Amino acid sequence: MVSADEAALEWNEVPRIVAIGDLHGDYEQYLKVLTDAGLISKRGKWTGGDTHLVQTGDVTDRGPDSIAIIEHLEALKKQARRKDGRVHTLIGNHEAMNSYGDLRYVHPGEYAHFTNRRSASLREMQWDYTLAQLEQTQAETLATLDLEQYRKEWEQQYPLGWVEHRNAWMPDGEYGQWLLENPVAVMVNGSIFLHGGISASYCHMSLREMTDQAHQELRHFNPQAPGMIEDPMGPLWYRGLAEDDEQMLIPVVEAILERYEAERIVVGHTPTGGVVWPRFQGRVVANDTGIAAHYGGHEGFLEIVGDTAVAGYGDQRLELPRDDAGREDYLKAVMALQPGNELLAERLQWLQSSAAGPSDSEAGAPPAEDEAGSAQAQGAKAEASDAGAVGVSPDICR
Repeated sequence: MVSADEAALEWNEVPRIVAIGDLHGDYEQYLKVLTDAGLISKRGKWTGGDTHLVQTGDVTDRGPDSIAIIEHLEALKKQARRKDGRVHTLIGNHEAMNSYGDLRYVHPGEYAHFTNRRSASLREMQWDYTLAQLEQTQAETLATLDLEQYRKEWEQQYPLGWVEHRNAWMPDGEYGQWLLENPVAVMVNGSIFLHGGISASYCHMSLREMTDQAHQELRHFNPQAPGMIEDPMGPLWYRGLAEDDEQMLIPVVEAILERYEAERIVVGHTPTGGVVWPRFQGRVVANDTGIAAHYGGHEGFLEIVGDTAVAGYGDQRLELPRDDAGREDYLKAVMALQPGNELLAERLQWLQSSAAGPSDSEAGAPPAEDEAGSAQAQGAKAEASDAGAVGVSPDICR
């Protein structure tokens, strides 16, 4: 049970904020970034004092050590509170996917974490259940199956530890309950932090309403009507703040910031290829640098002290430009710290050529997997573009 203090979604007068993006099961990279940010000792203990650490979701999938990261973050929460600091862990789309059973991106090492001496018998029970379901619903198909070959293919889909993993991530399981203790978004010193972003489709909701709705949908997931937690325009999936044309979308961004009385929005979810990237004159910061090895192992974090936002790369610090005019020099400085990063070179090329004509998305990042479904995502992107093109109603977020 979380305390009222831990459940708070708005914090003010925080001396220092550090935000880290998607970690995707890479425990070693996670520890490196926290060490670079001065938040943990060599033994992994909290040294951040009264700093607030915000992890914007997607701890899970693609790497083998999600559970190690979750357990370490939970330990840091207790240690930080004793020093008047806080650790905020937010819901990402991949945590939600683990909860409702979309396991396409679960690393084999995650299943291995859950294996024990009962795993073989539990999987055998799952096999018996599968055959019973086939007999009930597809008896003719079952009669023609080569069961030996089918069993081999089935075991690829349901490895040892799969049953335990599913049980642990169900709403009443250990990590399902952990997930339900996390909010969708928090606001610290006027900066809103969340995984995907806030779109025109959801800015009428308060941060509390977003969290309550996500929790409700996770507890009672309906695959026929999945709702906000699978919506490409929803706060766990929306990429528009990180990708869409800035000139077209800026009226929407301004309306959203006004609605929440916020100064900026910080998002993860969309990999930047190694740079903490300011957009919309600094009103939005895309902070998924691709920390995990799966995305290149690009260590980076955002630090906010007072009204100054700084990007951390190893032991180097670069102040974020306060307007778009300073982005080229800033990006070149980041590139000097990461020689050979072709993704940053692509981003620079895009930045230098963008004045020649409008673009609906940015270069310099790995292609984002269309996890929510391509047709649905394309339709959502068109909806976002249309919203900017036709002008913004003063009632858009009411």
